[in-house]
Amino acid sequence: MRDYEEIRDKKTVAPNIAIACTEKLHKFIEREKYKGYDPYDILNAHINFLLFGKWGPPVATQIQKRLPINLRPLLGIKKERNPKGMGLFLKAYCNLYKATEKKEYLDQAHWLFKWLMDNNSKGYSGLSWGYNFPWATPKEFKEAYLPSVVVTSAVIDGIYEYYLLTGNKEAKQAIISASEYVKKDIPITNLEDGISFAYTHISKVVCYNASLHATEILAKAAYANDQSASPEIKDAVSLVLSRQKPNGSWYYSEDPETGAERKQIDFHQGFILVSLQNIVNLTGYLENEAEAAIRKGTAFYKEEQFEENGRSLWRLPSRWPTDIHHQSQGIITFSLLKDYDESYLPFAHTIAQWTIENMQDQSGYFYYRKYPFFTNKIPYIRWGQAWMLLALSELYRNN
Repeated sequence: MRDYEEIRDKKTVAPNIAIACTEKLHKFIEREKYKGYDPYDILNAHINFLLFGKWGPPVATQIQKRLPINLRPLLGIKKERNPKGMGLFLKAYCNLYKATEKKEYLDQAHWLFKWLMDNNSKGYSGLSWGYNFPWATPKEFKEAYLPSVVVTSAVIDGIYEYYLLTGNKEAKQAIISASEYVKKDIPITNLEDGISFAYTHISKVVCYNASLHATEILAKAAYANDQSASPEIKDAVSLVLSRQKPNGSWYYSEDPETGAERKQIDFHQGFILVSLQNIVNLTGYLENEAEAAIRKGTAFYKEEQFEENGRSLWRLPSRWPTDIHHQSQGIITFSLLKDYDESYLPFAHTIAQWTIENMQDQSGYFYYRKYPFFTNKIPYIRWGQAWMLLALSELYRNN
């Protein structure tokens, strides 16, 4: 393996970048024992922000995630394992093992699967997982480990890959169990163009990417259990397809009572595109319609949300900051959708190259955000390290 500095200095767009830099990241994650901080973990502080009223927790969260200085040790916030991050790690190590057959990657996958099975949220109709910290909006306060379809889907994505790799029967049952959580605990909003699964069992907002995450769980469970996919999957996909804009983009969510949409265009575009592809591959539902939407949406994602050098823009039309989550999602999206255009896989490498050159620390971890004149270098374990390990593992797998 060539030296990491040599690869960076020569700016090589090649799998060697992924090989060297993935190993650096892997070693950092091992040293940290999968523990770290999160941009949204402020409510794990010793301070009770609810004392400041309903706006206290969300305002504290927004301030903390923007600070370039890490005040968490002073606030009593400890490094912890994040269930969503652990699910992302599981899938990444399964990918890496498939690509390299290195036993250490398989050993990591075995350990991660066991941890996830031991650390699910209790008291629901099926297996489910939530963030390791409370999170809040002015309307809702969610306790730590309250499960959501977004976290559960990331975990099931990892467990599904582990099941395909190992044939583990407990993994298969975990996937099926998680579908029971979706079917029995998650509210459904019925709209003229289809249905939408809620974000949590206490949510009402129609969030397009979250609904598709819930739908993916159902599709994976049907596939693992060798059953026909339920019609709710088709109805959920139908709704999301109906909300695509003429330019190929999607907004973030809508109010089911007023129909007003939250006009947020960012890395969630990549989530929607990958989820649609996964669901169609598993079920065959709306294949032609979904393929057309994916083709148009991926072209928008590449042309409007990234620069030619691989740097992602922030929430359109804002160009800054460059967020590690968007960089990683770009790598994942263009790797997995490479068959739609011959330029997509090379572009995934371009994104990886820019990210490594501009956002990877010498110690192996990836920075949080880059601005025109400074960089927020806090090493968030889920938001940065888990997503980038998964992204780099997809480069392995799709070359």
